[in-house]
Amino acid sequence: MQRHFRLGGGVAPKTIRLRGQSIIEYVLIIAVIGLVIVFAGPGVAGAIRNQFNLVGNTLNSGTNGGTEGGAAGGGSTGTGSATVQAAIAKDAKDWTLGEQKAVAEDIAAKGEASPAYAKAKAAMDAGTKFSMKLTDGQTLEYRIIGINHDDLADGSGKAGLTFLTTSRDIRSRMNGSETSYGGWEKSELRQKMNSGEIWTLMPSDFQSKVKSVRKLTNNVGGGSANKNASVTATTDKMFLLSYSEIVPTSYWASSFPWTSSEGAQYEVFKSEVGKAYLRNDGSWERSASPYDSANFLYVMGGAAENSTHAKATPCVCPAWCF
Repeated sequence: MQRHFRLGGGVAPKTIRLRGQSIIEYVLIIAVIGLVIVFAGPGVAGAIRNQFNLVGNTLNSGTNGGTEGGAAGGGSTGTGSATVQAAIAKDAKDWTLGEQKAVAEDIAAKGEASPAYAKAKAAMDAGTKFSMKLTDGQTLEYRIIGINHDDLADGSGKAGLTFLTTSRDIRSRMNGSETSYGGWEKSELRQKMNSGEIWTLMPSDFQSKVKSVRKLTNNVGGGSANKNASVTATTDKMFLLSYSEIVPTSYWASSFPWTSSEGAQYEVFKSEVGKAYLRNDGSWERSASPYDSANFLYVMGGAAENSTHAKATPCVCPAWCF
């Protein structure tokens, strides 16, 4: 595969957690302490009051401390976590991979009620770019193109954020021969992106965070003999965009119905920022060319209807979800 890169103190107090006692037991203890205070002298009463306060503080620690690290506690994991709060507090372009994933999971769980939703949408609408170092030392840039758009492969719901590469530096053929037979599912390029040389370009920290999603494609191939082909699902960690995920309406809808069924248009392509993507250098789509069995579609010159033979080497712009 040919690749081109242009990028060139004190001690903190410990939280006390009590286990094995119920709330009722604590209430009984407090009631007994109150009776003793009534009949005790002033000195004894003062000492008992100190113990009363200690029990109360311990009770609070024992009951509230159980949420530490969870959604309500604002800890370091889970939705509503300290990681999400840290992401909200900074410029989105500075989000780490961990913060991107935490924001995505919070949005997947809460939708627009997530405190991070507005920040993520603003970043998508503005075309905010993120970057990461690849294993060969080069830099990959990418941005958000969808929010709660893609279906998780395990059926548990939506992936919070979908990202698309904006760098135009990775190039590869789709297949070793000029054919679209087997579509995206059987393509050489899909293998490279999910377990082969393109996947291994990605750092391990990134690989561990990617969510597998379900992508719909005509996995039969193009040509008039397949004009009524059905779309089928593949499970992908990294994928190319389909034609219908880029455009609002298929140019070939009446002649080749499947061209409208390979996934819904991503939100970003409804905006001017997204439309600028179409004016960049050519990049592969995962859709077979409708009219012949040798080509796949690619984006070029402001349109997503271009096609070229499967052995050509347009840019590869991987997409993925957190």
